[in-house]
Amino acid sequence: MQLKYLQTIVEAQDGPAKVMALAWAPNNIKLAVCGADRIIYLFDDKGERKDKFPTKPADSRNGRKSYVVKGLSFSPDSTKLAVAQSDSIIFIYKLGDDWGDKKVICNKFIQQCPVTSMVWLTDGPIIYGQSDGKVRAAHIKANKTQTLYASNSFVVALCLNVRGTGVLSGHADGSIVRYYVSEDQSNTDQQQGRVVQHPVPPYALSWPAGYILAAGSDRIVTLYESDGRVHRIFDYTASHYKEREFTVACSSPSGQAVTVGSYDNIKLFAWSPSKSMWEEKPNKVIPNLYTISALAWKRDGSRIACGGLCGSVELFESVLKRTIWKGKFEMIYVSPSQVLVKPLSGESRGRGVILKSQYG
Repeated sequence: MQLKYLQTIVEAQDGPAKVMALAWAPNNIKLAVCGADRIIYLFDDKGERKDKFPTKPADSRNGRKSYVVKGLSFSPDSTKLAVAQSDSIIFIYKLGDDWGDKKVICNKFIQQCPVTSMVWLTDGPIIYGQSDGKVRAAHIKANKTQTLYASNSFVVALCLNVRGTGVLSGHADGSIVRYYVSEDQSNTDQQQGRVVQHPVPPYALSWPAGYILAAGSDRIVTLYESDGRVHRIFDYTASHYKEREFTVACSSPSGQAVTVGSYDNIKLFAWSPSKSMWEEKPNKVIPNLYTISALAWKRDGSRIACGGLCGSVELFESVLKRTIWKGKFEMIYVSPSQVLVKPLSGESRGRGVILKSQYG
C-alpha cells in the first residue's frame, strides 16, 4: 500500500493556524474540518467545500478564542456531528438532510472539567476523555452521561477498535486502558483495564485488528499484542532519520494499516498476512506541512485526510490496486481483505459498495 497525493482542500496560512480536528462521516459522503477559526467546514467526498457553520463557547459571555475544539465525531447514521471543546462541553449538531440546511444543537453535555478527546461508537454512546483522567459516556437519547472508569492521569488520546465496540484510552503517565462498551465474539477473551504501560504519553494511539500501536515524544513506534506484549518496535531516534515526535495516529477501517503523523511526514504501517507481522511501508514526506495535527481515514478505506499546523488539509489516496470489471465497474482494492466496487456510469456513478472478507 502507498499513499498518493490527490489534492489540497484547505490552503495553508502564513503562520500557525492548527487544524484542530477532522472526521469522515460513516456514509462516506461528508468530511468535517475544524481549523483555528473554530468554524466547522463540510466537504463532499470529492473534496469540494459545501457548507460551514460556527462553533460556540459553553458560556456566551466568552469569545470564540476562549476554547479549542478537541474532537469531531459523526453519529452512526451520519446525520449528527459531535463537537468536543476544551471549555468543558460537548455540543451535538443536527446537520439536516441537504447541504445548506440549518444546523441545530440537539444535545449538549456540560462537564466539570475540560474534554480532551472523543470518539463515537458504531452502535452506542459517545465516549470522551477528560483532563482529570476520567473516561465517560454520553447517551444522546437519554441526554445523560456516566463515568465508565477513572484514572489519576490526563487522557491524551482515545481510539476505537475495528468493530467500534471498544475503546482504548492513552494517559499522560503512559498507561493504556482497554474498555469494551458492548460485547462481540472478538472480545470475549480479552481483559479490560490497563493493558500497556508505555514509556511516554501515547499521543499517537491506534487499535488495528488484534494489536495496539502507540507512539509519542520518544520517536519510537511500538506495536503491542492484544495482551500487552511487544510485537515490534520501530526506532527512529538515530540522527539520520531526522524524525521528531509523533503526534497522531489513525487506523484503516479494515484494521490492516495504520498511519502515524509527525513533522512533515506520515508513516505508514501495514499488516503482512504472509509474514504474520507488521511492516513499515514507504512513508509520505510533505515539505512545509510542519507538525501533523489531525488524521482521518475514510470509512470505505480509499482516502486519508491530513491536517497540519498552518491550517492546510491534504487528501491522499490509499489503495493497493485498481481494475475495471467488464467495463462497468471499477474495483478498488483498499486492503488485503476489502474491495470498493464503484459503477462507472448511471445515477449511482461514484457511489461504491464495500465488499469485505471476514477471514482476513
